[in-house]
Amino acid sequence: MRQHRRTLRLLGSLLLVAMAASVTGAAPAPAASPTPLDRVIPAPASVAPGGSPYRITRGTHIRVDGSRETRGVGEYLAKILRPSTGYRLPVTAQGAGGIRLRLAEGPFGAEGYRLDSGRGGVTVTAARPAGLFHGVQTLRQLLPAAVEKDSVQPGPWLVAGGTIKDTPRYGWRGAMLDVSRHFFTVEQVKRYIDQLALYKINKLHLHLSDDQGWRIAIDSWPRLATYGGSTEVGGGPGGFYTKADYREIVRYASSRYLEVVPEIDMPGHTNAALASYAELNCDGVAPPLYTGTEVGFSSLCAGKDITYDFVDDVIRELAALTPGRYLHIGGDEAHSTSHEDYVKFMDRVQPIVAKYGKTVVGWHQLTGATPAKGALAQYWGLDGTSAEEKARVVKAAQGGTGLILSPADRVYLDMKYTKETPLGLSWAGYVEVKRSYDWDPGAYLPGVPGGAVRGVEAPMWSETLENSGHVEFMAFPRLPGVAELGWSSAASHDWERYKGRLAAQAERWDALGIEWYRSPQVPWGAGGR
Repeated sequence: MRQHRRTLRLLGSLLLVAMAASVTGAAPAPAASPTPLDRVIPAPASVAPGGSPYRITRGTHIRVDGSRETRGVGEYLAKILRPSTGYRLPVTAQGAGGIRLRLAEGPFGAEGYRLDSGRGGVTVTAARPAGLFHGVQTLRQLLPAAVEKDSVQPGPWLVAGGTIKDTPRYGWRGAMLDVSRHFFTVEQVKRYIDQLALYKINKLHLHLSDDQGWRIAIDSWPRLATYGGSTEVGGGPGGFYTKADYREIVRYASSRYLEVVPEIDMPGHTNAALASYAELNCDGVAPPLYTGTEVGFSSLCAGKDITYDFVDDVIRELAALTPGRYLHIGGDEAHSTSHEDYVKFMDRVQPIVAKYGKTVVGWHQLTGATPAKGALAQYWGLDGTSAEEKARVVKAAQGGTGLILSPADRVYLDMKYTKETPLGLSWAGYVEVKRSYDWDPGAYLPGVPGGAVRGVEAPMWSETLENSGHVEFMAFPRLPGVAELGWSSAASHDWERYKGRLAAQAERWDALGIEWYRSPQVPWGAGGR
């Protein structure tokens, strides 16, 4: 009889829970435990868990100091948290507790931060606003993935107790987006910027010109955009950025602490320019617009003075639009340019970049000429690239040229994962997630001085990519690994541990509406689709 009464009481309790759920429209939440501090990507420099978690509630404030930059980071955080929590989360310089963002001198560098969490609140401290912003990305990942959704979620919103101290390994953590083979709108570029920011990427390299399309308005040579930008791979309508469009991309990237690095690829990859202005061709005859995917057939005329007038105008106007320090001049696959002309061209063009206050970046073929003092060479060779070509890059690095590492068979995000991948190319081989992550930039090119490696960059070429979903499918899940190579110490590098942290990101990508590839190398579990 007692057992019968206990059963009736249990059934009654379950009925009450079910009735409550039907009223609220939600199932009862399981007991929640916060995300461990060491589950984020990129891996932090040091993690000391301990103490009670902090819970974001209806009464939580986001407290900032008086600086415009700190308030901007606070408002950014509030805009992420408000839709999913349903809380007001006022950004204020008053009060105590809650989430605090503060600037203070300390061992943080330009981009590092410290995050302290406990029952009374969460404090992110940094010496510079970029560090606060990166600390906020860590805070996002410590909250449940549902925090990324744009409608009210049940919570609870717990941040594990303890302390994270974090600084990046490299100052250049980049991603390149090719908007020339296929054009991407301002809104599509902004969407990618937001995804890059989550993983502390700090450079957005925009490939603005190629054989298939010229994508930036140049007032002194207007047909570059209106005619040279009128198509794309496959013959679509193409498009170009007005100067206002480009400024908006730069502004938005800056608000996410990414520096835009514009690229005008020269002297090859220039058919869109050659088709727009006949005088840029050695024979004075403009070729037709090009919508294929071959490379190496076009070249500016290195022997004509008008070529350098053209380059001067383009760089002058682009530099004036770009507050960042760098301007990329391409220089790869110039197969239709003789070595003598290539050297002549680079000797004349690099001083033009300096004249307008920018630092030269070029693909690593620049080391076949004489890189300007302070120039950076972006290495995109393969593990199997010839010893002679690698030796030339190593020699340049030993002579003071900085290197950005983008080995194509490791971090070209447009490479197919496997032969079954419906998008992408495979000329550099198939690049699964483990291969993309499992290498050390500091040891990749033997003989390169440690200080010469400035960082890593993940290029995304767009011959086969037509929309944001395509870009995301190729970027995720590889992009977070490249970000970790750029941010985290070599000692923290461990595939077995990393793949578990990566698997935990899938639920966040789903919440953000990101398309992604379910690699069989990663134990996704029930959280990923």
